[in-house]
Amino acid sequence: MATQDIRTIRNVQSLKGNVSTDEWNARVDLAACYRLVRSNGWNMNIFNHVSLRVPEKPDDFFIKAHALLWDEVTASNLVKVNLNEELDETSLVNRPGFVLHSAILRARPDVNAIVHIHEEACVAVSATKDGILPLTQDAIFLYDQVAYHEYSGITEDAEERAAITNNLGDKTAMLMRNHGSVTVGRTTQEAYSWTQRLVKASQIQLQLMLSLIHI
Repeated sequence: MATQDIRTIRNVQSLKGNVSTDEWNARVDLAACYRLVRSNGWNMNIFNHVSLRVPEKPDDFFIKAHALLWDEVTASNLVKVNLNEELDETSLVNRPGFVLHSAILRARPDVNAIVHIHEEACVAVSATKDGILPLTQDAIFLYDQVAYHEYSGITEDAEERAAITNNLGDKTAMLMRNHGSVTVGRTTQEAYSWTQRLVKASQIQLQLMLSLIHI
């Protein structure tokens, strides 16, 4: 993608005042969540995504343009997509990201926001047989709330949607084996909070595992 194309995607005219107050507030919340995840170092360059259902339009959701870094995301340059379509990079969005987020939003009307990251501790714990153990306060909050999804390569096959949603069920978090994590919520704040707990629980669990190795 040419530099000028990226500038066009990044530096769009502000939508404030040109969309409803509810939509603008949703855009601000999602952009803030992208920046917050980035500030924690949980993102991986341009990859991974946070999404949010469009208020009063349950078949649409916001997601970042794939070419942008997480700290380049703004309320106005978020991309609005329809979850019933089959989109790819020609629509500015990442195909695997679209498949994952649209799958969950289709299957879970109670979910409005999704955070998907590849944070190292979460990936490491996802690769263990037992996954998250109830060893800390954060892990206790997650008790019986963590689902598991076996690794199937890059999530871009539409047929994988059924496996993702079946494994997630009604849980609020999912470790994708050897891959990363997904958390969901009614708001971006709620989905972010579950991610925060999952990351902290994973980090402390790894520290405990390492300490036992050296005893």
